[in-house]
This record gives sequence, C-alpha cells and structure tokens, in this order.
Amino acid sequence: MENDGMNSRPKVAVAVFVLKGNNKVLLGRRRSSVGRDNFALPGGHLEFGESFEECAVREVKEETGLDIDKIEYLTVTNNVYSGVAKPTHIVAIFMRAFLVDQNQMAQNLEPEKCEGWDWYDWKNPPQPLFGPLHTMAENGFSPFPDPTDCKNYNE
Repeated sequence: MENDGMNSRPKVAVAVFVLKGNNKVLLGRRRSSVGRDNFALPGGHLEFGESFEECAVREVKEETGLDIDKIEYLTVTNNVYSGVAKPTHIVAIFMRAFLVDQNQMAQNLEPEKCEGWDWYDWKNPPQPLFGPLHTMAENGFSPFPDPTDCKNYNE
C-alpha cells in the first residue's frame, strides 16, 4: 500500500538545546527538505528502546562530535508538515544539555544534512529559525536554567 504520509504514524524526534554560558545555543542551518535553510538544533529520530537522554547524547555526538551531560527534558511539540513533498508528523522532545568540556569545538559531521554549527545568542538568534524553534523563541521560551534553581549547572 502506498503511503503518502497523511495516514502514517507520527515519528518521535529529540532536539537538543546545547547551552554554553548564560545565553549561547548551538544551531546549524538545515539542508533537509523539511525546514531547508532554517536554523535548527542538533537532534534526530528516537531509536527503538532508547531513552530521550540516550538519543540526545547519540545525536549530538553523531552530528557535532560534542560530548554532553546534565541532560534534562524541557518540553514537547506536536508538528505536522502537510505542505511539503512528503507530508510528515513529528512529535519533538526538546532537551537541554551542557558541554562536558567547555573548550570542545563543534564539527560538521553530517554535511549533507547541515551547513555547519555555531554558537548564537538565544535572545537574538539567526533567522529563519526552524518552525517549532521559531514558535518557541517568539513565545519567549528560554532553554536556560532558572537562576533561582538550586542545581549547579556550571560544575
């Protein structure tokens, strides 16, 4: 049976806010058909049996070569892309993570999917942002820990 995307089940993706300092977020410009030329977070599809945290570690390492830790769930978005060649429905799990070593440099390990990675000020991000990320930024979402939270993220 031919699947046009409209009758298929949603896919689950994990996107990772890799944070640096008090305001920097790692973003790359997408090369895929959905969101092409938009800036997005590292991330990808959840594998069978994988936790959100395991997926975050794997995807960030595969795409950027970076080692992350202090990984936490932030939020989820429900995204339907019907106006594209292959309609798709993605449930995106957004995670927050920090670099294991602040001196690590992001590498572009999947150049067919991304033009490259760089650190951007979340309060003044590059444009255009990928759909769900754009909505989050427009609504004032902050991926950074609440400064009144008692956890120490800078250890």
